[in-house]
Amino acid sequence: MNDRAKYRLLEMIPGLLVWGTLILAVLLSFLKPLWAIYFIVAFDLYWLLRIIYMLIYMLTSWRRYRRNIKIGWYEKLQTDFFGRWENIYHLVFLPTYKEPYEIVKLPFESIINSSYPNEKFIVVLAGEERDEAHFLEVAEKLKREYGDKFFRMIINIHPKDLEGELPGKGSNIHHAGWQAKKLIDELQIPYENIIVSSFDIDTCVHEQYFACLTHHYLKNPNPTRASYQPLAIYNNNIWESNPVVRVVASSTTFWLLTDLSRAERLFTFSSHSMSFKALVEVGFWDKTIVTEDSRIFLQCFVKYDGDYKVTPLYMPVYMSTVEIGKFSKSLANQYKQMRRWAWGVEHFPWMVWHFWGKYGNNKIRLTKKFRYIWNQTEGVYSWATAPLLILLVGYLPLWLASEQERQTAIFQNAPEALAILMRLAMIGLIVAAALYGIMLPPKPKEFHWYNYLIMALQWLMVPATLIIFGSLPATDAQTRLMLGGKYRLGFWVTEKTLKHPA
Repeated sequence: MNDRAKYRLLEMIPGLLVWGTLILAVLLSFLKPLWAIYFIVAFDLYWLLRIIYMLIYMLTSWRRYRRNIKIGWYEKLQTDFFGRWENIYHLVFLPTYKEPYEIVKLPFESIINSSYPNEKFIVVLAGEERDEAHFLEVAEKLKREYGDKFFRMIINIHPKDLEGELPGKGSNIHHAGWQAKKLIDELQIPYENIIVSSFDIDTCVHEQYFACLTHHYLKNPNPTRASYQPLAIYNNNIWESNPVVRVVASSTTFWLLTDLSRAERLFTFSSHSMSFKALVEVGFWDKTIVTEDSRIFLQCFVKYDGDYKVTPLYMPVYMSTVEIGKFSKSLANQYKQMRRWAWGVEHFPWMVWHFWGKYGNNKIRLTKKFRYIWNQTEGVYSWATAPLLILLVGYLPLWLASEQERQTAIFQNAPEALAILMRLAMIGLIVAAALYGIMLPPKPKEFHWYNYLIMALQWLMVPATLIIFGSLPATDAQTRLMLGGKYRLGFWVTEKTLKHPA
């Protein structure tokens, strides 16, 4: 078997696991309903324990987040690292494609309003030749308004149809990274004195973000061997968003809240930061994939023989939901966004390939390899299967059992047991809803008091959203990777609108 065939086999494994589980659960419901009932009750119990376990981590992260945003990080930075922090520059990449000026200016405004000195920023606005006329018009306006406020501002156009590239964010910032390196080499700034932030174009940083990031960087005994992950909060247009989109977007925030307290599970996600030295040494972001934001961590992990980690920041960056003002189109966009994120399943074959075999890194500890393989694989597997098994397939054996099987104790007690487990699992949902309410930005004046009521009632949709915008796009992504060829996912740019920035 040649290398390509071996890699394709690895790509098929996640999809086969998902479909094998779902098909087996259905077959058991028809052939052995009692077996299926035992399995579903045990599975629901496992998920209840897991929800409690995750709730502990979520509340731990919440406490740290609330504490961190109250700290004067710039003052703390000056006190703790006097004579060192002044040497640190921030290189910020802002890739854009067809976004209007009103969206693109948001990160510029947030950087200018941050506590870190503006003269310590090199800002890279990265556009596409496929959108050259529009991009140059936006870039010229931004340069006139903000160009003299930073140490340097780079306008870069990524050429279209370059060989060996997948059009998208990864190839855009890959090209922009090399252009930024040329300037930095001319300026002779040491790479270890530059912190890189790769942001989605709608990212608005907390005013203390860069000061907090710099403090964590200087405090780290090996700062170039770590990425730094903030908390993504989708508040930019939260009041304008429809309830379905709000619930789905909040699930990402609470997933990050949970994982920030479990650094051993963390991959970089969406907007994140890292050392420019590490970025150069791994050859910048992967230009051939959709999920370059999390792959960059794995590139560094393999490059440095496992001596690389993600450091949680507990500091927010504010982003936009997929709401565009049209209900059906917004829901379609939400599905596509979740499917794109679920395409992170493409990391599974890459990790196996680079952890073992003739292309693998044998210097990485075996325990680390298994931990990351397990965390990533179990995560995408559960994403696809758990809501379907708990909320739909789990009731199938109850409907299909024979009259004789209905007389058994397990059958007669199963509905009540499942109902109790579901009610107990609601504890996590209630806590998430309460935290969500605290994180909301002030209500715009044109919105009425009953919008708060809608915000509370929207959580009743969670069971449906877990399936429609959780299981289905995750299964979709893993099936596409399994089938390969024309079914593979390309990069899809999320449409963005904004009225009330956070």
